[in-house]
Amino acid sequence: MLRWALIFLVIAVVAAVFGFGGIAGAAASIAQILFWIFVVLFIIGLISHLVGGRRTTAPR
Repeated sequence: MLRWALIFLVIAVVAAVFGFGGIAGAAASIAQILFWIFVVLFIIGLISHLVGGRRTTAPR
């Protein structure tokens, strides 16, 4: 998902360089939304790993 955010960021920069303001704004907004979704999912995954990943002994 972070890859898609970076792709849309690059699209926004390229579109802004060529003067396509509407496309640049839309791509930047999509990149920002995808980035924050990535951050939220990363934090959820990190918390779930820390809470559920503390088993040090194998089940018998």
